[in-house]
Amino acid sequence: MERAPVATRLDRRLEALAEPMRREIFERVVIRPRRLGELADGLPVTRPAVSHHVRILREAGLVRVVDGRLEVVLDALPALRTYFDRLWLEASLGDTWITNRRAENNDLGL
Repeated sequence: MERAPVATRLDRRLEALAEPMRREIFERVVIRPRRLGELADGLPVTRPAVSHHVRILREAGLVRVVDGRLEVVLDALPALRTYFDRLWLEASLGDTWITNRRAENNDLGL
């Protein structure tokens, strides 16, 4: 199976986490692995809705099932962190950073 490019994986992960119920499910699983029934019992949506959201989180590479429990795919977290750290850095440096970065990319043919 061929791996998706990093940007595509990041896009899928951000898209999956854009929905509030999926973020809630993800945050609960980050705290500790949980069975689907346990998740469904603690959320204000139906069990089929929880299954749907979990499927999207799995397809995005954010969670996986191990021994009947959902757990976070830890490899996904550093890429998300790096993305937001970069945004924070660029926001704190302002337009000068972006202008210089574009000039460097043009110099490198990117």
